Amino acid sequence: HMEVGGNNKEYPGKALSNFSPHPFVFRGFQCNSMEGFLQGLKFKSPEMQAEVFKLVGMAANKKGKPKNWYREQTLWFQGHPIKRDSQDYQDLLDEAYDELYKNEGFRKALEASGNANLVHSIGKSKITETVLTEREFCSRLMKLRDGVKLCKHRVEFAEQQKISSED
Repeated sequence: HMEVGGNNKEYPGKALSNFSPHPFVFRGFQCNSMEGFLQGLKFKSPEMQAEVFKLVGMAANKKGKPKNWYREQTLWFQGHPIKRDSQDYQDLLDEAYDELYKNEGFRKALEASGNANLVHSIGKSKITETVLTEREFCSRLMKLRDGVKLCKHRVEFAEQQKISSED
């Protein structure tokens, strides 16, 4: 097996880390690393989210870490709530990894991993504790490496209705 990201300092394991600077575009938004994208999903504000998407590595991680998304188990895309345990969230991850796969540096690193079983030993396994479990991460990498297009269903977000509340 091959350790991905985390403690691996060798190529290609290190290059497959979500912290690596592999830019991609997700629905018109510039993302400079998968970590920036994942941390950005913790922000309800579309403007703030777009800024976090541009961050790389530890800067992205530090920006998202204080967000208490896990209390409500809700993440966000452009102001639309997404439940962490939903199929919509899985579809969004699939679409993001398909977009990341278009990055040549990422693709070459993935190909260089041969047919090793990819693991991320520092990754968490409970979806209630992380925006990306070890299984969600490594299984997507291995499917992409095997030539599988991940996104089978693009999540469409209805225009949010303005609801006036009488607090």
